[in-house]
Amino acid sequence: MQKLGDFKLPQFFNYPPYFTLQPVRDTREKQIQLWKDLILDYCKTQNVFVIAVEDQDFPLFSNPAIERSLTHEAREAFLSALVSQGRAEWLDKNHRKCLILWHRIQEWANIILEFVKENGLENSVMTVEEIRSGPESRGTELHGIDRTILMRALKLLEQKGKLAIFKGTTADDEGVKFSA
Repeated sequence: MQKLGDFKLPQFFNYPPYFTLQPVRDTREKQIQLWKDLILDYCKTQNVFVIAVEDQDFPLFSNPAIERSLTHEAREAFLSALVSQGRAEWLDKNHRKCLILWHRIQEWANIILEFVKENGLENSVMTVEEIRSGPESRGTELHGIDRTILMRALKLLEQKGKLAIFKGTTADDEGVKFSA
C-alpha cells in the first residue's frame, strides 16, 4: 500500500481513472464519496484545515507513481461535495480556498467542553492562543486548530451559556472564561 509519510493511501489512489471525473453518474457518485472520505481522513490525520484548489503541491491532488493529477474541475467538484455535506466551507466566493471541517462545529464545541472538563478548567480563564497552542492542548485535537474553526466553536458555546468570550487589545489577547 502506498503512503504519504505515515498516511496510508487507499487502493483507488493507484487507479488512474479515479483521477478523472467519471462521466457515468453512479460511478461519479462513488468516486466523489471515495475522494470525500480520503480528503477528510487525510486532513484529520495530518492536521490540515485549509486546502487551496490551485495548490498543485497538495499531496492528494497528484500521484506521481501513476503520473496522474486531478484537474481543477475535479478538485473543485470533490471539495464542493464536502461543502454541500457541511464538511467544508469555501473561504472566498471564487472557490479558491476551502476550510475543511473533519469535525463539524458542534463536534468541535463538544471537544472543547471535554477539554475543559478533563483539565479542570471550569470557572477559569484562558486566551484563545492558549487553547490552540498551550501546554494543556498538546496531544489533543485542539492543538494547532484553525483559529476560524475555534472561534466559531467558542461562539456556539457562548450562545449556549457555556463560556464567555472577551476581547483583548489584540487577537492574541482574546480570552475565554469557562463556566462551571
